[in-house]
Amino acid sequence: MRLVIARCSVDYIGRLTAHLPPATRLVMVKADGSVSIHADDRAYKPLNWMSPPCRIEEAPGVWRVVNKAGEELRITLEEILADTSHDLGVDPGLVKDGVEAHLQELLAAMPAVLGDGFTLVRREYMTAIGPVDLLCRSGTGATVAVEVKRRGEIDGVEQLTRYLELLGRDPLLAPVTGILAAQEIKPQARVLAEDRGIRCVVLDYAALRGTTRDELTLF
Repeated sequence: MRLVIARCSVDYIGRLTAHLPPATRLVMVKADGSVSIHADDRAYKPLNWMSPPCRIEEAPGVWRVVNKAGEELRITLEEILADTSHDLGVDPGLVKDGVEAHLQELLAAMPAVLGDGFTLVRREYMTAIGPVDLLCRSGTGATVAVEVKRRGEIDGVEQLTRYLELLGRDPLLAPVTGILAAQEIKPQARVLAEDRGIRCVVLDYAALRGTTRDELTLF
């Protein structure tokens, strides 16, 4: 990655035209060939940019960045304050924490979070229309289907409703109640769930992680 801090003006010439008057800015050239112009605000969003593939033509005081369509990002450099290059290597990519699979795993290890005496019957209990995230038994021995979401919305309630209708036809499981478990549950989803007899449980992911047992007895 090449980072150039310079007093510059910038013109975009193509289907649309845009102009940035002279000011001190950061010009970022990435290994993929993209070029972006940044001010010291706007968080991550650039003032202007050219996406790859494109070529950079450097001449004294002027950079021309041209893409395949012939559009041009012209950077007029009045003064260069810094010009450095860094090899960042290959990035492994973002690993999201707290996704549904993690929540499901934690709840499978600690089903009592869902209610006193809860035990796990099976993870990913298969039905004709797909797997229920968790099938549990309550403290009284009743069957409970649990749908796990990061954000509980109406679609999650509808999905769980369909599972409950199918599971309720199995005499070995019926009657079956449902729980929508999520880190956040939208008000509309809560209203619909309660109207259908589905209980809502808001999950504290940090607390779940802090009480995880070493041994996970999962199916």
